[in-house]
Amino acid sequence: MRTKELSRRGFLTGAGTLAVAFSFGPSMVGVPASQAAAASGPPGLRVDEEAAAGSLAWLVLQPGRVAIHSGKVELGTGVHTALTQIVVEELHLGARGVTYVQGDTETTPDQGTTAGSKTIQNGGPQLRAAAATAFQALLDLAAKRLGVAKDQLVARDSIITVRGTNRRVTYEQLLSRADVVLVADEDVPLTAPADYRVVGQSVARADLPDKMTARFSFIQDVKVPGMLHGRVVRPNGRNASFVSITPESMTRARAIPGFVDVVQRGNFVGVVATTEFAAIQAATPATGVEVVWADGQPLVPQASYPEALRDPANHYRTTQEETVGDVDAALAGAATTHQASYFSPFHMHAAMGPSCSIADVRSTPDTTGIQVRVWSSSQGVFALRTTLANLLQVPADSVHVIYEESAGCYGHNGAEDAAADAAVLSQAVGKPVRVQWSRQNEHGWEPLGPAMAHDMRGGITGGEVVAWEHVVNTPTHGSRPNGSPGTVLAGILTGSLPASLPTSAGNSGGRNAPVNYTFPNRRLIAHLVRSFETAGPTSNVPQAPLRYRFPRTTALRSLGGFSNTFANESFLDELAVAGGVDPLELRIRSHEDPRAIAVLEALRETWAERPRGGDGVGAGVAFARYETEFTYVATYAEVTVDTSTEAIRVRRVVVAHDCGLVINPDGIRNQIEGNVIQGIGRTLKEEVQLDSRGVTSVVWQQNQANPTPQYSVLRFSEVPTIESILINRPDESAWGAGEPAIGPMGAVIGNAVFAATGVRIRTLPMTPARVLAALQGAR
Repeated sequence: MRTKELSRRGFLTGAGTLAVAFSFGPSMVGVPASQAAAASGPPGLRVDEEAAAGSLAWLVLQPGRVAIHSGKVELGTGVHTALTQIVVEELHLGARGVTYVQGDTETTPDQGTTAGSKTIQNGGPQLRAAAATAFQALLDLAAKRLGVAKDQLVARDSIITVRGTNRRVTYEQLLSRADVVLVADEDVPLTAPADYRVVGQSVARADLPDKMTARFSFIQDVKVPGMLHGRVVRPNGRNASFVSITPESMTRARAIPGFVDVVQRGNFVGVVATTEFAAIQAATPATGVEVVWADGQPLVPQASYPEALRDPANHYRTTQEETVGDVDAALAGAATTHQASYFSPFHMHAAMGPSCSIADVRSTPDTTGIQVRVWSSSQGVFALRTTLANLLQVPADSVHVIYEESAGCYGHNGAEDAAADAAVLSQAVGKPVRVQWSRQNEHGWEPLGPAMAHDMRGGITGGEVVAWEHVVNTPTHGSRPNGSPGTVLAGILTGSLPASLPTSAGNSGGRNAPVNYTFPNRRLIAHLVRSFETAGPTSNVPQAPLRYRFPRTTALRSLGGFSNTFANESFLDELAVAGGVDPLELRIRSHEDPRAIAVLEALRETWAERPRGGDGVGAGVAFARYETEFTYVATYAEVTVDTSTEAIRVRRVVVAHDCGLVINPDGIRNQIEGNVIQGIGRTLKEEVQLDSRGVTSVVWQQNQANPTPQYSVLRFSEVPTIESILINRPDESAWGAGEPAIGPMGAVIGNAVFAATGVRIRTLPMTPARVLAALQGAR
């Protein structure tokens, strides 16, 4: 960590400041900030080389102001509110506001990507310790000022009082003289859960009032002086290459009022204009630039995806992720055996607002050392900073990335790609450039959640599962920007190769592929599928020139957890039927973990009162433990299957949810409901349509103006009744709620459809055509 980088953090101002770094290194005794101003770090913090190498977030207290400086960003999930609740609780604050400074590579730390329900899980305890450390410092200051021992003091609403007296001092009075910087003490006394006044309460979301009244500034609202507008002309196929721009189209583009320039580097072609409308005109072949492309290698045909994912010719690595007992012997000795295969398609993030970014790339650094400024809704601003630095060939510490919120994405969408587009165009024209993707750009070019194929075998004897095998076939779920220019579209189009494919299913494609059940014999095998041509049959290194077999894939909400849980929990239901066992009872008896049993038991009454099915109405259950080690979720769903159209409608969902300590019940319910709604959409409707060149489903709704296939999502009118059962465990760690509840949704709906119709739908989405085909096959 450079002194230059730290000194830019202007929130440490010496007198009138009490700052705490979230660092669990050796405790640091508070020192007067003014005495340590010459230290290697911000004013007031003595930092040795080891401590300086870590990521430091900051909690800063000043008279009338408390600020959290965090690398974790608000994506619409409510973490701003929940983290603020933690601070208010541990500091015993009054009704003062807490400022949340987020995702700025100059003033916040590198805490990794905001993803995977990790903000509360990882950042929460750190922030809690920081706030508690600050509170103990305030008690020390108050004890000295009031001339009493610390244990004689009590605090409430930003006031510290001597027990049994009217002697008091306010935080503002103490902070007016404060001049100290601390490192959070991991062993600091914390507020007892029994004394919580704010944590555990449904505090209103801090970010919603401005969003509801149209005062909130999203990335699309950001304006920079002298800003131009850019659009990228995409190739006509994933593997197409640039040939030329027709001369007559260049003449046409130059005649557009406001046209500035065309930028072409390798296969990257973009236009820049003084207005967005002019940029749109210039990027449209009929009115502006027309590019001639050479077709490249075709993508694998969509109709063959289930077979292609299983084809060893498309595998670059096979890993045995889990082996317990002797599965083959157990299968041979089981009273009843069963096998089944499942498939889930490519899914989009399908953000309601298309990606946008602004970049200002200068030829030389300014007086602060910054040469590149980028405004982006990236979930990982530091990784984007390094990626852009390498793309533009400038030092990383000269790139400043500022987070600006956009539409929710729940995974790695086109935000970083738009930032790279803007950066390349800005560097070319020497002025700030705003790039706003169109809906067709977003649907057609965002990285996708991968298709997955699963093959299951199992055996059941005496009502117990004695053998279990899961073979998963998955492309990568992890291609976020990591410093390589080839992890953004502009880098790929200008000739950089993507990062090497992962060598293990790990916690991406393999997420929730293992089960938490105590089956005595179980095996998990993962076949890793190459998205592009690699340097050899078992190589994970991309081959030049880059040629895709499948579309570019990346992280989508729960990564492999959605498809893996669909396969696991659907197949467990099939074994329950084959063995004549109640599905809920089989799940309960297959667990030893009392918390897993508790969420399932929470559904017992609902399950007992379920519609018994067989008449087009049915109910199902499913379970998952997020990443097999965090939040526990049990789900119940009721569905109806229309006998005339075979359309499935989910009419009721109940979710029992144990994520440990509940910070904000309403916030968790919001997340559960969002998971359920998106999970229903991915189960019943969502499927990316592709041809040999790329994505064809580039609009929300197909009509005369938009004849291409549509990407269907759940409508408001199709949202069911959603009930949440929150199991609060105040003495346990707080785990996240952003992803866990989506995992079981495919299975719980499929299990309910079986109860309603007697047929299994093992391919997503469960469209009316697939229901009809399954019913006809069963007759």
